[in-house]
Amino acid sequence: MALRIIFIVFALLSLPANGQKYFTRSGITEFEASEKAFEPIEAINESTTAIMDLSSGVIVSQVFMAGFQFKNALMQEHFNENYMESNQYPKATFKGKLDNFSLDDLKSNEPIPLSGMLTIKGVEKKIQTTVSITQDQSGLSLTGMFAVNPEDFNIKIPVIVQEKIADMVHINLNYQLVEQK
Repeated sequence: MALRIIFIVFALLSLPANGQKYFTRSGITEFEASEKAFEPIEAINESTTAIMDLSSGVIVSQVFMAGFQFKNALMQEHFNENYMESNQYPKATFKGKLDNFSLDDLKSNEPIPLSGMLTIKGVEKKIQTTVSITQDQSGLSLTGMFAVNPEDFNIKIPVIVQEKIADMVHINLNYQLVEQK
């Protein structure tokens, strides 16, 4: 699996230079998995790597699970050791494509459909969502949100805490991508 992701990243990086590729190593990925009556279960990771090829609309991203920061250290420990098994599954990946994308979409301020495969704990799941992409002199800004069910990725929630953790985990993306030269 890791070799496949490395291959995808190198394949994107080796495309012809006129492909208008943008990247970041400091993308922000956040998640929230709280039930309202209990302590917030949320974390932020400010080191997501993402690459976008404007000519094809392909987006590839990778986030290291241990990079998620929680306000509560014990929550962070449980997240990495018990739920995500970060030693065995150190990263999550996404490979997708903007559906029917054209460069004119950058000027419309309309949400752009995005579909692809999200891989967490070695389990792949098709994701369909929309993202907003704007362009300015510093690069591209990509924002979006989608939700996943932990069970879909073999994430086991102990019965004792099931009522504290939402059935759907909401994931927010905020990537500032710069042109790769």
